[in-house]
Amino acid sequence: MPRYKFPDRLRGLTAAIIRDVEREMYAAGDIIATEAAISITRGSVSGKNHVASRPGDAPNADTQVLNRGINVVQTGRLECEIQSTAPYSADLEFGTSKMEARPFMGPAARISKLEVSKRLSAAARRAIRRHMAGE
Repeated sequence: MPRYKFPDRLRGLTAAIIRDVEREMYAAGDIIATEAAISITRGSVSGKNHVASRPGDAPNADTQVLNRGINVVQTGRLECEIQSTAPYSADLEFGTSKMEARPFMGPAARISKLEVSKRLSAAARRAIRRHMAGE
């Protein structure tokens, strides 16, 4: 009867976890990006009837440049950035000397934190199960 050596199974476990979590990183970033875009378009009216959002609330979409310019870029094995390419993104997120902030990225990250955490944890658990089963 072959003897099972548990420490042998641990070899390569870290690499397996990193590989599976890395695959999930882009999807996790996309959850946050989607939440940010939704917060901008929720209840907004474009064109001549556009009404600016209240300070502290996500900006209301007018031209759709802001919400359509939110992208996810995987910057490393276990890293991704959610970027907003609209030239006025930072002004809206943080405010200026003439305008109070209308944040959309920070709140999206906070709202999505639990779902992202669950997805990344699940990916790690799946990797552990598969690796320990010899797959």
